[in-house]
Amino acid sequence: MPPLLTYAARIADGLPLVASFAPTGASSGEVSELHKREAKEILRGLSGNRATMRMSIETSQHKVFHYLIKDLICYLTLTEQSYPKRLAFVYLEEISDAFLEELTRDYGDAWRTTIETVARPYAFIKFDSVLQKKQREFADPSSRQNATKLNEDLADIQNIMKRNIEEVLNRGEKLENVKIISGDLVNQSKQFKW
Repeated sequence: MPPLLTYAARIADGLPLVASFAPTGASSGEVSELHKREAKEILRGLSGNRATMRMSIETSQHKVFHYLIKDLICYLTLTEQSYPKRLAFVYLEEISDAFLEELTRDYGDAWRTTIETVARPYAFIKFDSVLQKKQREFADPSSRQNATKLNEDLADIQNIMKRNIEEVLNRGEKLENVKIISGDLVNQSKQFKW
């Protein structure tokens, strides 16, 4: 049950830059024309809005759209409802990193301008082979490789949470010090009353 379809689209107007579909028969679910239409509607609906950077949207036939917005581009995938949500976002992160790497390699620092000015849909179709490869890598959510990716993602989240807690504790200590100093100042200021 790999990601069934994947789009990379310009966020400004929803123009599809590249799309890839799981091979027919590769999974228990096939991508219907309805799902393709829904994907395009989602991409167009994100344009011009202050859209959430990542979201999951349930759709018909026990399927879920997941999207990630990063650097002017929306990455959208469709999975079975039973596919792990966190793994879908790891997939989208890897797709976005690979796509940006290829854009930088092909266009250098002008890649943003290229994305903003491209007029033809699916102008980056050559990236489809990378998408197909990633879809195969993420086909089995219970594979060791995908479990490792999920564990790394969870470890990153855990480290961020630890850092946040340490910062809050440090702020608490600093506030306690400010409280002590302000109390001392109040006591010392009493000496200077008329």
